[in-house]
Amino acid sequence: MRRPALVLIPGLMCDQAVWAGQTDALRALGFDCHIARHGRADSLGEMARAVLASVPGPIAVAGHSMGGRVALEIARLAGERLRGAALLDTGYKELPAGEAGERERAGRMRLLEQARTEGIRAMTLSWLQGMVHPSRLHDAALIDSIIAMFERRSVEEFAVQIRALLTRPDATAVLARIGGPTLLLCGEQDLWSPPAQHREMEQQIAGSWFISVAESGHMSPMEQPAAVTAALRGWLERVAALSP
Repeated sequence: MRRPALVLIPGLMCDQAVWAGQTDALRALGFDCHIARHGRADSLGEMARAVLASVPGPIAVAGHSMGGRVALEIARLAGERLRGAALLDTGYKELPAGEAGERERAGRMRLLEQARTEGIRAMTLSWLQGMVHPSRLHDAALIDSIIAMFERRSVEEFAVQIRALLTRPDATAVLARIGGPTLLLCGEQDLWSPPAQHREMEQQIAGSWFISVAESGHMSPMEQPAAVTAALRGWLERVAALSP
């Protein structure tokens, strides 16, 4: 039985470290595992096209945060290649109009300005407030790993990724077209991409199911790696069962 390649797609300012708690266990299932790199791509579509160009043939994709939005663009561009999707701590709507959209834009631009004037580390410490479960803010190993991951990215990369998120397309129409097993997962205390948002997606994606991760905020793969690994294993077992 030939299994599709597995692509793990990091989110904003993230890299392979966000999936460090999952990769060995997922490779043990027999999947050829690839970690996407966004480089200086300044649109979600460009990021999706880079993934599609780098991994030939059928794929299963797991995307976290911005990576989940990239996964939806992969479904839009090449749904016939997609054998399953896992969408973690993410969203599907475009930047809202009016006050809500301006508030998001202003918040992102404040962080970008802080990164430019005070450095990536200072920006990351600000960003982390409200992004991880309150009980984990004093977990030095977790916080240091997130800071180190962000510091591997440049201010220029931060700027283009913010541009990609502020110009994100609405993916509502894509949800109904996603084929294969689809896992929707987020931290129970994710304040940025809350459980209710994933429940909305569950109602629109046939064959999908939702898992809430206890004692976790937005960074669920790093905050609760064992729970996320178990959920992804269950998803990939369904993907494998349907592989031709």
